[in-house]
Amino acid sequence: MRHSAPRPPSVVDRVLDLLGAFTAERPRLTLSELSRRAGLPLSTTHRLAGELVRRGALVRDETGAYRVGLWLWEVASLAPHGAELRESAMPFLEDLYEATHQNVQLAVLDGPDVVYVERISGRGAVNVLTRVGGRLPAHATGVGQVLLAHAPAEAQEEVLAGPLKTFTPKTIGSPARLRRVLADVRRDGYAISDGQVELIALSVAAPVRDAGDDVVAAVSVVVPAAGTDPRTLVPAVRAAARGISRVLGAPRPSGEPRLD
Repeated sequence: MRHSAPRPPSVVDRVLDLLGAFTAERPRLTLSELSRRAGLPLSTTHRLAGELVRRGALVRDETGAYRVGLWLWEVASLAPHGAELRESAMPFLEDLYEATHQNVQLAVLDGPDVVYVERISGRGAVNVLTRVGGRLPAHATGVGQVLLAHAPAEAQEEVLAGPLKTFTPKTIGSPARLRRVLADVRRDGYAISDGQVELIALSVAAPVRDAGDDVVAAVSVVVPAAGTDPRTLVPAVRAAARGISRVLGAPRPSGEPRLD
């Protein structure tokens, strides 16, 4: 991971490069692999990796290869969209899973991407690419379209101005089309993403709001595209999103009856 900044990388830069070398596809790295992927000399990698092992940020397995340590998970759980959001959401995600027995997901926006902070999946659920802690381009996912639709204008324009990665022939690749979709999401209160990441799957997503009535997350269910009418899933997904929002202190929409 090379730096584009003109200044020499600091120790913090080097440490973050080491940690950033690990991916879902490569969760285990030898010292030489870690050195190469981080773009650091072998001696520097050895010294910094040793310090990270002593602090619990990395661990070494029986072969001497490195993995991410539990201490990083403990720190990450303190993020604003970490444990509190997941704990608030879990009862409603479980209810949505029981109603569908498919993939149920909770995600937040991070720049042009969505990061999945929770996921429930059954053995017979349709295959998806997502995992807890993983990310995908926001424009191609139901949760991402919900989050982008309610994001500040500058965040939307940044995504619209950049290249829109396509995964399938159905992925939104046109800024003009994405603008129309985001307008529809704001109007309808939900998003339907059909075959945009994998042709075999579609998702229905709805926004989660906080006490300030800001959209801070999105919840979705991902089901097989074949033979599914996504409109039948909208009420359950929106109910789950509203339930999480209530726990977070969001104002009740006008006309919505009390459930307590």
